[in-house]
Amino acid sequence: MAIFSVYVVNKAGGLIYQLDSYAPRAEAEKTFSYPLDLLLKLHDERVLVAFGQRDGIRVGHAVLAINGKDVNGKLFAIGSQLSPEQGSSGIEMLETDTFKLHCFQTLTGIKFVVLADPRQAGIDSLLRKIYEIYSDFALKNPFYSLEMPIRCELFDQNLKLALEVAEKAGTFGPGS
Repeated sequence: MAIFSVYVVNKAGGLIYQLDSYAPRAEAEKTFSYPLDLLLKLHDERVLVAFGQRDGIRVGHAVLAINGKDVNGKLFAIGSQLSPEQGSSGIEMLETDTFKLHCFQTLTGIKFVVLADPRQAGIDSLLRKIYEIYSDFALKNPFYSLEMPIRCELFDQNLKLALEVAEKAGTFGPGS
């Protein structure tokens, strides 16, 4: 299980902190001549290698571009309100097959967002722990200005430690 990213968004909607804690996928650029000895197929708006193997390209790898032109599906912005309920405070959790997005909004309008593996447990407790770390190490820092990017080493260290604990234990208990 893993926690992929942590974001802190100010009340105006600006990103004031970002931590990506996953290893990026390796990308390789290969040039092939026609005819290809690979069989490509379209799956979920992505072009995948369905058969064949050559120069480190294996079945299941995604093709990102052909002749410099993007072949991936288009990204669509969410054009309508996610919750039809009146007085909704926004997203609390958004679940996909590859990740879950969890959001915790404070009374002051600061939002803490965590992207995690769908099987990761205890994210609600982790979000409250991140808020506690923000309060202790960013807000109490005399050099930090509200609504500005967070550049505090103690905040970074304690956040990374909390993420490690959450990934190992799978949850945060009271008093952690």
